[in-house]
Amino acid sequence: MFNLVPKNRVLYLSIAAALITMVMKFAAYWITGSVGLLSDALESIVNLVAALVAFVALIIAERPADDTHPFGHEKIEYFSSGVEGTLILVAATGIIYTAVQHLLHPRPLADLDAGLMLALAASATNFIAARLLLRAARQHDSITIEADAKHLLTDVWTTLGVLVALVVVKFTNWTIIDPLIAMAVGGNIVFSGIDLLRRSFHGLMDFRLPQPELAAIAEVLEKYLGANQVYHNLRTRKSGAQRFIEFHLLVPGDMNVRAAHTLCEQIENEIRQRLQHTSVTIHTEPADELVSYQDVETSLPYGRYR
Repeated sequence: MFNLVPKNRVLYLSIAAALITMVMKFAAYWITGSVGLLSDALESIVNLVAALVAFVALIIAERPADDTHPFGHEKIEYFSSGVEGTLILVAATGIIYTAVQHLLHPRPLADLDAGLMLALAASATNFIAARLLLRAARQHDSITIEADAKHLLTDVWTTLGVLVALVVVKFTNWTIIDPLIAMAVGGNIVFSGIDLLRRSFHGLMDFRLPQPELAAIAEVLEKYLGANQVYHNLRTRKSGAQRFIEFHLLVPGDMNVRAAHTLCEQIENEIRQRLQHTSVTIHTEPADELVSYQDVETSLPYGRYR
């Protein structure tokens, strides 16, 4: 159903889930005094801020190309996921610090039954929202929606870890487990934040398309290769959901403009059939002219992409 609405509206679900779970988790913390539940509640604040940032980013990303942004505005999605990754790291730092304080100064826990039920309900809410967002991310090919969904899933596993620890505390009265599990949760969240920052960095630095997509491009181009018809200087990048592909196509020198144009149209259409949301730019050059080979990059040999 998400492919029927703009991408930014999909995040209404994430914002609503963050608000609901934040209230539930803080209520669970006030009831029990558990630092594990506090760490979980703090992450819900990050979830809400991240969802709002993503919402604004997607509104901007959906703007059409203009005079000042001829390639569109979709690259802002990488800024959004980078902000979300940074917020995750900030939340993890706060969680670990709070856990250490409670480890040094342990406190008794109270009314665990009510706290556990609230936390479990919050976890179920996040899980349902995350699954729906992941499906929307695949349909829209959006790193922003995917980042938000994975953030919510991280929150689910965080809550489940805290719940397991509190169950153990309930039956053993080993209160030290509560801050220890909170520290473990914080460490796990760090990895999630670092992964988002890495992917955002790659997007902002115009990292090439994934290997399976490069293989699909090469498979199309191999169909059109010949003794006097090769390609070189293949470059690829991705901006949000939009892919950009460009290369030089060397054709026989006596091929007329119409025939070269028809050939390029065939190649472009076939690539677009393999990869959605793709812009293809082909520069044709005569294969029998030496100048056609002077701008070849050594890392991009004739006829294939390495």
